[in-house]
Amino acid sequence: MTAATPPAAPKKDYGRAGRNLPASIASAVVLLGAIALSLAFWKTAFMVIVAVAVVVAVWELRRGLTAHDIDLPEQPLMAGGIVMVVVAYFWGAPALVTATAVTALIIMLWLLRRGVDGYVKNATASVFTLIYVPFLGSFVALMLAEGGATGFDRWDDGVKGIITFILMTVASDIGGYVAGVLFGKHPMAPVISPKKSWEGFAGSFIACVAAGVSLVVYLLEGDWWVGVILGAIAVVMATLGDLCESVMKRDLGIKDMSQIIPGHGGLMDRLDSLLATIAPIWLLLHYLVF
Repeated sequence: MTAATPPAAPKKDYGRAGRNLPASIASAVVLLGAIALSLAFWKTAFMVIVAVAVVVAVWELRRGLTAHDIDLPEQPLMAGGIVMVVVAYFWGAPALVTATAVTALIIMLWLLRRGVDGYVKNATASVFTLIYVPFLGSFVALMLAEGGATGFDRWDDGVKGIITFILMTVASDIGGYVAGVLFGKHPMAPVISPKKSWEGFAGSFIACVAAGVSLVVYLLEGDWWVGVILGAIAVVMATLGDLCESVMKRDLGIKDMSQIIPGHGGLMDRLDSLLATIAPIWLLLHYLVF
């Protein structure tokens, strides 16, 4: 007699939110709390958080790409990513560019040990990962270094810039989430991200512009019109970053990059908007505010 197969556990339905909201909020509070503590007591410690995030993000991307027979060389990508963050913080943009170029060459040499088969595919994916995660992530270090790399000034330009960058992205997420859940009816890209709507984008835009003006005027002591530009750039880049990561996940056939953050999925599922917004936000603040 064959034993009956136990019924599969039903999938939890989280409604239009699409996530376990209590777990998502708890995880966000923990992550933001760690960032706030590092910035409040010793801002250089924040670079440790950035370096760890780069390493975890590379691990997640390798995990996702392996399913499509793409094997990223973890060791040089992770080590090079950490070096890129460090040199960007202490020596600035020229050092970051140099470290990125050297890391790319080392990766291509590293892959020679595996032979000819799959070399172009793996090298291309590796350089893409290098630019997407460590290079863009290193702009966080450039932002923090705006106040100098001394590490103990709690309210210098760099710390204020990081606070602005994070709160702008949070405003985009919250504005889009609230407007999308309450009013979302017209999908922005139904094939790529069915839950993302034009109403949600409008909510993100309003929240970002309001946050941009408030932060630039009251925190950074800049002109209000800079805040409007900042908000518009942030919402467009955050949305594009989210859509690009959604395309990647659909191509790889996965829902989340991992399950490392309760209620959110993988770290890359949270970094998509941050990685897309940091470079233009740093550029704008560097030339128009700092």
